[in-house]
Amino acid sequence: MKITLLSDERIRVDAEAGPMSIEAESAEMSYSPYHMLASGLATCTLSVLHAWATNAKLPTQGLALEVGWSFVEDPHRVGAMNVEIDWPGLPENRLTAAKRVADLCTVKITFAHPPQITTEVKAPGAKATATAGVAA
Repeated sequence: MKITLLSDERIRVDAEAGPMSIEAESAEMSYSPYHMLASGLATCTLSVLHAWATNAKLPTQGLALEVGWSFVEDPHRVGAMNVEIDWPGLPENRLTAAKRVADLCTVKITFAHPPQITTEVKAPGAKATATAGVAA
């Protein structure tokens, strides 16, 4: 699998054989937490599509995904993500099924039903631990 950083707000994941690699369009780009977030969504989606294709005996050559995101404010966060599936060998009569399968990605479902997240700050020698929770 190859993850390519296309911009500060877009990645591409190719399902090629071999060890996972992360590459960038330029040496100035770094793999940010937002690239990581998109990579999780992309690799999860790619995994469910690949498993479905294998069971359905569909070709997976050329299967790739691009994930882009945009930000919103108050508070500053990722406000939207877009997944584009590029699958040259997918028969046209399987497009709707492929979208349904892609929507089964656990990461995507997690975004739709976000977990509660807690943060703990621990310092050596401190007597108390500060805990903050963020409800979904």
